[in-house]
Amino acid sequence: MRRLLAALALALVARTLPAQTPMDSAKLAALKAEATARIDGKAKMIQEIIDQVFSFGELGMQEFETSKFLTGILEQNGFKVERGVAGMPTAWVARWGTGKPVISLGSDIDGIPQSGQKPAVAYRDWIVPGSPGHGEGHNSGQAVNIAAAIVVKEIMTREKLPGTLVLWPGVAEEQMAGKAFLVRAGVFKDVDVTLFTHVGDDLGVSWGQSGSNALISAEFRFKGQSAHAAGAPWRGKSALDAVMLMGTAWEYKREHLELPQRSHYVIRDGGDQPNVVPSTASIWFYFRERDYERTMALFETGKRIAAGAAMMTDTKLDTIIVLGSGWSGHFNKPVAEAMYNNIKQVGVPKWEAADVALAKGLQKELGVADTGLRTGIGRLDGPALVRMGGGSDDIGDVAWNLPTITLRYPSNIPNLPGHNWANGIAMATPIAHKGAVAGAKVQAMTLLDLLTQPKIVAEAWTYFRDVQTKDVKYKPFIAPTDVPPIWLNTEIMAKYRPEMRKFYYDPKKFRTYLEQLGINYPTLRDTTRAQPPRVVP
Repeated sequence: MRRLLAALALALVARTLPAQTPMDSAKLAALKAEATARIDGKAKMIQEIIDQVFSFGELGMQEFETSKFLTGILEQNGFKVERGVAGMPTAWVARWGTGKPVISLGSDIDGIPQSGQKPAVAYRDWIVPGSPGHGEGHNSGQAVNIAAAIVVKEIMTREKLPGTLVLWPGVAEEQMAGKAFLVRAGVFKDVDVTLFTHVGDDLGVSWGQSGSNALISAEFRFKGQSAHAAGAPWRGKSALDAVMLMGTAWEYKREHLELPQRSHYVIRDGGDQPNVVPSTASIWFYFRERDYERTMALFETGKRIAAGAAMMTDTKLDTIIVLGSGWSGHFNKPVAEAMYNNIKQVGVPKWEAADVALAKGLQKELGVADTGLRTGIGRLDGPALVRMGGGSDDIGDVAWNLPTITLRYPSNIPNLPGHNWANGIAMATPIAHKGAVAGAKVQAMTLLDLLTQPKIVAEAWTYFRDVQTKDVKYKPFIAPTDVPPIWLNTEIMAKYRPEMRKFYYDPKKFRTYLEQLGINYPTLRDTTRAQPPRVVP
């Protein structure tokens, strides 16, 4: 019976894909070799994309310069672009080609608050004090995808290969505010496989249930009554009191939550000035747990605590706004295995002494093991055996709707804290450039596998239906009435963008962003006088 069901599943996939003869292995190997050589020829384009997006340093929902720049490149290379997708002004979808398979390529584009940092400087050194920046490395992933897509498009055109390439950005990933809306808008309804990319410090891929947590991001807004805080405080009803009581109650509740949960909050509105009892206040929570049910239960606990805080302060819980959400990722085994074979062929970049010096200098600055850069590829890891909580990525919403994997490419330095100025130091340097070139090679080779080997796509859907979603079915955290929080980060960007604009990279005048900023590569604390660093070409 099990074999019969598997055969029926393969037949179902065959009905959705046109009949296609697998390409001869020698021919495919030759096309892959050609693709990697062409990617090397795109190294300058990759460097310029990475440096340009780094210089924009835009936060989630405000990635206007970034999206304008990236879609311009895609349109110049023959892609048809739809902008403002899913109600998000900075979201877009770029398509090229016809027919099956339809393969989507995605990567995040947003930055981190207060992480503006001079690249290649191995200690804290702002470009614009207080500004946001790419303190995770999201400036690099679209370069990987765009280079791979352009190269494969050229090969598909010459070889008359059927298939459709679909590129899209992860908008406001740091707020987990974009991908669920892309799924709801139908961006992936005709897609057969998604190849996602995310910056890392190694070259690797994994399959199965990931160790990440699901997440709900929600803001609790309270309303009270203002009064003179000294003259008539008894006439006031402090919304800030409700916010603080909710935060305090959550800390007490934390003792009784399961260990894998992760929850954290910031006070978004704490009132206007001390002598006015705050009539409004809000607190923004991230609730993270292992799966949909546990995360929803955590959210419900937060709602009850908020209601209690309102009762204790005689205020009103005015509204609860879901700002973002994401499922924990589960990644596709057949596609990951195909990609890993390409990772083994590409390998990690050849690091120069200056690259290693920057890595070790930064690691010493942070007081962590100065191991330098990784020199070997990552393992093909399977499902997480023990899940004790951690970060989240809304690529999970995509991964629970169709076969999906995430490629990690080595554009950053090991042992960094994450979401920090230090994570931006390598991200407009040869480390980022070389790592993205390696990632683009793997991405292009995997695209060719999917385009020419229909068995991989068929097996990917068999795994998706018979293993991944056999007992778990996707249902979004967002309600039909929830809308993308496109107002996020508007005030921050309005404050810093005018000064940041003065430092946008100009590739027509300067070969690299380091050259434009006049930064030596690498610039290290304590060693710059004893051993003057070279200027990167």
